[in-house]
Parts: sequence; C-alpha cells; structure tokens
Amino acid sequence: MATFKVSRVQTSPIDGQKPGTSGLRKKVTVFKQPHYLHNFVQSTFDALSASKVKGATLVVSGDGRYFSKDAIQIIIQMSAANGVRRVWVGQNGLLSTPAVSCVIRERVGADGSKATGSFILTASHNPGGPHEDFGIKYNMENGGPAPEGVTDKIYANTKTIKEYLIAEDIPDEDFGGGHPDPNLTYAKELVARMGLGKEKPQNEPPEFGAAADGDADRNMVLGKRFFVTPSDSVAIIAANAVQSIPYFSSGLKGVARSMPTSAALDVVAQHLNLKFFEVPTGWKFFGNLMDAGLCSVCGEESFGTGSDHIREKDGIWAVLAWLSILALKNKDNLSGGKLVTVEDIVTKHWATYGRHYYTRYDYENVDAGAAKELMSYLVKLQSSLPDVNKIIKGIRSDVSSVVKADEFEYKDPVDGSISKHQGIRYLFKDGSRLVFRLSGTGSEGATIRLYIEQYMKDPSKTGRDSQEALAPLVDVALKLSKMQAFTGRSAPTVDDGSGCIPCILWLNQSPDSPYFARRNPLDAILMAEASSAYAADVRLGSLVRVRGRVTFFRGALQITATDVVTERDPNAEILHWISE
Repeated sequence: MATFKVSRVQTSPIDGQKPGTSGLRKKVTVFKQPHYLHNFVQSTFDALSASKVKGATLVVSGDGRYFSKDAIQIIIQMSAANGVRRVWVGQNGLLSTPAVSCVIRERVGADGSKATGSFILTASHNPGGPHEDFGIKYNMENGGPAPEGVTDKIYANTKTIKEYLIAEDIPDEDFGGGHPDPNLTYAKELVARMGLGKEKPQNEPPEFGAAADGDADRNMVLGKRFFVTPSDSVAIIAANAVQSIPYFSSGLKGVARSMPTSAALDVVAQHLNLKFFEVPTGWKFFGNLMDAGLCSVCGEESFGTGSDHIREKDGIWAVLAWLSILALKNKDNLSGGKLVTVEDIVTKHWATYGRHYYTRYDYENVDAGAAKELMSYLVKLQSSLPDVNKIIKGIRSDVSSVVKADEFEYKDPVDGSISKHQGIRYLFKDGSRLVFRLSGTGSEGATIRLYIEQYMKDPSKTGRDSQEALAPLVDVALKLSKMQAFTGRSAPTVDDGSGCIPCILWLNQSPDSPYFARRNPLDAILMAEASSAYAADVRLGSLVRVRGRVTFFRGALQITATDVVTERDPNAEILHWISE
C-alpha cells in the first residue's frame, strides 16, 4: 500500500457550523473560505468512534452541484489522513441520497467489507451554483442521517478544533518542481537516500529503491549504494523470470532489446536457448513481436522495460519483477539471515554471463552538415575491415578486432516491413560494440549518440571500475570517428557512466587558477565540496588526497568520497590523477 505524507494543518474554530436535520448548508462562497469544509470534516471524524474511521470504508458522493468535485477531493484526502482504508465514490461523484443509503446497507466489498458511513454532498432542493447553496451531511452505518448525539458532538468539536489532518496532493501537477525522468540526475532525493549521492546519508540506506517517470512507463532500480543499468536490469529479469514470476512459470517465448541497448540480454538468450530479437529504437517494434507470440520480455537502454502482459513499457511491472526476484533469492532468509541484495544478484549475474560495461555519449546541437559528414565517413570506413582494424590497432593495441561493421537495418519478422539507417555498428570479436546514431537533423542542429560497450566474460574482471574498463574503447571510438575534427567538440554534452576519482587537489582555488589548467574546474570544485564534508582536519586551502567514486549521468556529476586525507607533501602535483 502506498504511504502518503500526512500534514497537520493548524486552524481555529469558525462560527456557525451547527448541522441541522439535513446536515450543514451554506452558500458556496462560505464553504470556499479557508479551512471551512476541512474544519467540519475533521470535527465529524473526531465525533465518531475509532472503529468507524480507522481501517473503515466510507461512501463519498452527492448530487453533483457546484463545488462538489473540489469537496470530494478534500474529503478523500482527509479520509486517508485519518486512517480510512477505502472510499467508495459514485461515477463522476454522483449518487442520489437514497442510493447512498442503499450502498451503505447492501454493498459488500471484494474482501467482505461494508461501509460504516458516508459524506453526502447535497443541499437537496435548494439551488446550486457559484453563488448558491452547498451542503454536507454524514449518514451512519444504518444508511440514515447521523442522530443528534453525533451531530451535537460534531458541533462541539467545531468550536474547539485546533488542527485537521490531510494527505498531501498526489501527484504534484508540476512534479514537485522536478523533472519526472527516472535517472541518477533527476531522482536526486532517491539517489542520496540510497547512498549514491556525493554526501553520506544520515541513515543507513535501504536495501532497495526504485523510481518511475510521470506516466510510470520508465523505471530505475537501485540497491544499497548500487545502480542497476537498464541493460543489465532487463537481462537479469529475463534470466530469473521463470523461477521468480508466476506469469512466466511455463517459460519465455522470447526476448528482445533495442539495438543501442547493451548485449547483456543476448548472452542470457543464448544461455537459455531463447528466441532473441534486436529491433530499432521504438516500443512499437516490440508490440509486433508480442502480438505474434514471439517475445515475452523486452527492454531499452533509456530506462524502458516491459513484458507481453501489455503493449507498453511498464515501470511498475519492472519494479515488481525485481521485488519478485529478491523475494525468491531471500526465501530462506526469513528468520533474519543475511539478505541477498540487489548488488549480490547483479554481481552473481555478471559472474555467470559476463559483464557489459556500457556508457552513452550525446553530442547535442551539432551542426547538421558536420554530423552527416561524420556518419558518411563511418559508413565509408566500413567498406574495408582490414583498414578499420589497422586504424584501431594504431590507436590501442589492447582493443579487440572488429569482425563486423554495418549500418543497422531491421526487417520485421511479422509483417516484413524494413527499417533502414538505424545506426552504424562496429562489432568486436570479444563481444564489445561501438554504435553511432544520428537524430534531429533540423535547423536547431543534430544530436550524435555514441554507445560504447565493453564485454568482459572473465569473472575476475567483472568488478572493475566502469570508466577504467571502458577507457580503451572510448579512446578508439573518439579517434576512429574523428569526433572532435567533425564536430569541434572535445567532450560530449551528456556522458553516462561512472568511475573512480583518486586525485590530489588544492581546495578553494578559483577556476582561473593555474592549478586547474589540466582539469575541468567544475569537477575539481565538486570534489572539493565532497572532501570538505568527509574529513574534520581538511579546511579550505588545504592540499588533500581524495579517493572515491564519481558518477556521470545526463550531464550531471555526482561524487561519493570514501577517503579524504590532508596531503603533507608540498611537492605533490596538483590535480594529478593517480592509479589505483
């Protein structure tokens, strides 16, 4: 069950709230005064016995007159805050008074529950409208109006009320002023609570955290101090689906991913002998496969995960899938044993299937002509793999050879439709990939998306730092594509990834200090902020050594410092990055 924040709102008595034989009736303008309706509703709850409120079922409806919709929302919020378990509301908030009485007396919920009372919003035969009448009355569990003993208590409470309880509006129409995108940048509160922010959380992080976007079709899954990439998430769900999710107990029909998504799902499909499909970006391609009975689980790198229970990506389903996996892995730990954590599940998955280190660079608002030239150059380069590999080995000898290079084209196995020019791929012998995609070639400029994926099958190498593992392939991607020469950009607009931050820096230096010449000033300043929070003997102006973790996502930088000490050697090189 969802937990809502309950507010205790300070108020004071308002004269004239004595209910008559048919409840409280006043002009709409009176009911719309601050706290007026709230005071009366709270006074009613306080007049009832606890059994009629806590865990109870109430009916809330009326004749639809002006102010009814607003009043219904207020009463529902206050009902939740006061512990009411469920509220039955007529369609569009409409129920005749006799219908309300009948519902109270006759309706039985799926769990056997019956209503213990109702708020009826009506002024009976009186006129309605912005300047006309509104009314509210409470009916008891027998379906009839509250007796004088109850209405007298309500009136007495209205003369002494000091506060009322109300659940905050869910959702906020502006999403609380935030950006409703479930990732490490925008879900700042959750990220910090899970121990992945730049400061230590006040309390021990929980074992599981999740976020969804505004319409709940995207999702992000987090463990304690651990981020699950979307590519790993769909692969792990597929690998554990049959054992963990009853819907799939008879087996998976197949799995699919979008082309830019890492190949973690491919390896699972191969191990489990499942049908596998690689489709262009766009959920519609998954729908065709599902309708044909070819795909059960699918996902994309942009935080979309789903199954064939519906034809949209489903963030809530993905979170429930993870909870099901956790429940299965911990079925023998109910007596208080050591929990199998999200991180445990992911690292065990890597040990079994290998790890796909993965990041995405976005170069936004690039000159459209330059972007097209870059893509044309990459296509032309693919005509000779020996030449490609010669260039690559000249850049990095420790990178595997390219065994296939193409421009991805998809033929739908269901309707035969063909989607061309979906991205340029370089596939390496060791299972690694480079993918270049172009989008938005209009007057505002183009976006080049570069996907870099390094596959490590050796279990001893699956625990490496992501940035360290990807560094050779990043070097190859940027130099092979001549990214800076074509775009004029020395760095991406958006950089997804994570890495270590072993470094030495001088705190509180201005961005124009010569010590910042070789490093991004913003990075250093953020590290300085992190370090100052982690060591009592570190002061602004100190030379410090920082070790920890930095996470890049969608252009934002988050730092978790794990070790900060004052550097005593005055000859230490400022901002010199040292090896692990």
